[in-house]
Amino acid sequence: MLDVERYLRTLPSGRSAVIRLLRDVIVKNLPAGYVERLDDGMLSYEVPLERYPDTHNRKPLQLAALAARKNHISLYLMAVYADKSTAAWFTGAFAASGHKLRMGKSCVRFRKVADVPVNVIAQAIARVPAKQYIRFYEAARRNPA
Repeated sequence: MLDVERYLRTLPSGRSAVIRLLRDVIVKNLPAGYVERLDDGMLSYEVPLERYPDTHNRKPLQLAALAARKNHISLYLMAVYADKSTAAWFTGAFAASGHKLRMGKSCVRFRKVADVPVNVIAQAIARVPAKQYIRFYEAARRNPA
């Protein structure tokens, strides 16, 4: 956890508020079976290798990640990318929140705290228990796109 705290202290003030808000929402809603750690310069929320070691790249399965980029904050939501029904729910819930969705395949981009639909992010994190995410991953490995 010390590395996470150190990372948070290094963020520029403009991006720090958004990262801290998103981190708080994720940590409060993270289902059992995931851990938070610093990985590749991002905050990562993942299934530890001790629980599920059989990954294609020998790295933990990442449910979500947060990164401060030059012009925005990136929130990577891998379950949204991995599962069509989760993606459909997410885009619908985001639209219903009244916020503008700026998203790539798994990356949602925010510039300021007011851009974050807190309830939608909370639900996106809470709705995917670790066992279900492992099933998404296994299905994707059996049937690559």
